[in-house]
Amino acid sequence: MGTSWFASCFSTSSSSKTNLLFFIIPLVLVSLLVSVLVPTNSTWDFINSTLPSSANSSEKLVAAAPAERTEEEMEFLSRADVGGSLGEATLPKEAAADGSASPPRAVEAVKKIQQVNETKEDGWLNESMGVPLKRSRQVKTKMDRVEAGLQGARSAIKEAREGSQLQDPDYVPIGPMYWDAKAFHRSYLEMEKQFKVFVYKEGEPPVFHDGPCKSIYSMEGNFIYQMDVDSNFQTNDPHKAHVFYLPFSVAKMVRFVYPRDTRDFSTIRRTVVDYINLVAHKYPYWNRSHGADHFMVACHDWGPLASFSLPYLERNTIRALCNANTSERFNPIKDVSIPEINLLTDKLTGLIGGLPASRRSMLAFFAGGVHGPIRPILLEHWEGKDEEIKVHKYLPRGVNYHDMMRNSKYCICPSGYEVASPRIVEALYTGCVPVLISKSYVAPFSDVLRWKSFSVVVSVDEIPRLKEILTNISTRQYVRMQKRVLQVRRHFEFNSPPKRFDVFHMILHSIWLRRLNIRISDDHWRGG
Repeated sequence: MGTSWFASCFSTSSSSKTNLLFFIIPLVLVSLLVSVLVPTNSTWDFINSTLPSSANSSEKLVAAAPAERTEEEMEFLSRADVGGSLGEATLPKEAAADGSASPPRAVEAVKKIQQVNETKEDGWLNESMGVPLKRSRQVKTKMDRVEAGLQGARSAIKEAREGSQLQDPDYVPIGPMYWDAKAFHRSYLEMEKQFKVFVYKEGEPPVFHDGPCKSIYSMEGNFIYQMDVDSNFQTNDPHKAHVFYLPFSVAKMVRFVYPRDTRDFSTIRRTVVDYINLVAHKYPYWNRSHGADHFMVACHDWGPLASFSLPYLERNTIRALCNANTSERFNPIKDVSIPEINLLTDKLTGLIGGLPASRRSMLAFFAGGVHGPIRPILLEHWEGKDEEIKVHKYLPRGVNYHDMMRNSKYCICPSGYEVASPRIVEALYTGCVPVLISKSYVAPFSDVLRWKSFSVVVSVDEIPRLKEILTNISTRQYVRMQKRVLQVRRHFEFNSPPKRFDVFHMILHSIWLRRLNIRISDDHWRGG
C-alpha cells in the first residue's frame, strides 16, 4: 500500500464514521502485527552517507548523524593511541578533485554500537560490526547474494560470543591474549568457508604482481605472491568476490619507478593513480563502492604516502600496512596493521625457539641502528649503564643477535624512523616478551590480540624508569606472559605454503573483518 493510496482513502471516507472505522481498524491491526514481528535496531547505528548520483543512478542515501561512541569504543581508540576524532566508516560526499575514478552508485556503511560488558576489561571491536539494512525486495543480484552470505557470518559471530567454544583439529584460540577468543575462532572459520578475493590481473612485474620476499619488506612480496597462486581464497569470478586486491608493490616502485636522489615522489603517485584509473575504467567494481571493498598491502615505509596519491584510496580502501602510524592517518577501524618480518630465506629455520623462562639470564636486550627520535633516548639512558639491561648501538664482535634474544626475558622494541620494527616478531619467535616503545603505533592484529597480556608497553617518558618497570613485574607474571608469547607466536609465523592461523591467514582475517564492517549495494547496477 502506498502513502498516496492511504491519503486518498482518508479523504473519501471522512463523511462516514462507518467507513472510517472500516479502514482504521485493519490499519491498527497491521501496525500492531508489524511492531511485533519486525525487530528494532536500537543497538545499531546506520551511517548513511549522501553520495553523488552517477549517470545511471537516481538513488541517494539519506544522511544520518553518527551516534556517540560507547565507552568500549573509546577505550579501543585510546589503546590504539589515536589522537583526536577518528572518522567513522562513512564514504566521501564529493568526487576526487582531479576527476579520477567516477563516484560510486550506492554504498551503505554500517557500524555496530558496542554493548558495554562490565565483566571484561575490553570488548572485541571489529568482529561483528556490520548489519544489513532491512530491505523489502527479495534477493535479486549476485551482489545481494554476497551480502546475504556476509550477514550470515555476522550473525554466526554474534552468536559465538555467547555460545560454547568450538572445536578445531589444528588450533583452538583460548586465553586472555584474545579480546574474544570464541568470536575470533568463529570469524576465522567463517572466513575459511566463504571469503573470496578477486586479484586484478592488470599490471606487469616487477612493480605489479611482484615484490621483495627476502628483506625487511618481505611480507609485502610474499603476500602478493601467495594471493596470485592461492586457490582457497582467490576467485576468478568478480561477482563472487567480497574484496578486490590491488597487487602493486610500493617497495618495488621505490626501486624501479622512484628517481633516486631527486625527492620527486610524483612518479610513484602517477603510477598508483594510473593503475586505479585503469581498473576503474575496465571494471565497474571500484566505481560501485569507490574503493571501499578494495585493499592494498604495503610494508615499505612509504606505503601510507603512496596511498595518499588518490583521496579515495586513503579514505575508503582497506590499507594493510606495516607502518601503522595513526599520526599519518592510519585508521584502525578501516585499516589493518600487519607485522614487519625481516626474512633472509623462505624458511624460518633457526629463527624459532629459545631458552625456557627459568633459564633466561638477562633481564632485557636491545641492539640496533640509532635513528628516529626514540632510540637515541634509549641509548643515552642505558647503553653501557647496567649489566642487566644490555643496550647496544653495535653488538660486540662474536656476539650473536638472535642468541641474545633467546637468552633475554624482555626484548626492547623501540620505533625507529617509522613506528614498525621487525624486532617485535623476532622477540615472539625467540620466546622473548616484547617491550614496545613507540608513539602512535597500532600493533599488528590488535583487533584480535590483547597485546598488554603478553607484552610490556612503555612510553617514551618512562625510558629512564625501564629497569624499575621490568623488575616490578613478578616472576609469576613474567612466566604467564612468556607462555602467552609462545601461544600467539603461531599468528606471526611465515610458512611456505601458508598454514592455518599463520601470518598470511591473519592478514586475510583482518581484511575480512573490515569487509564485514561495510555493506555494498548495487540496486541500480546489474552486473549479470
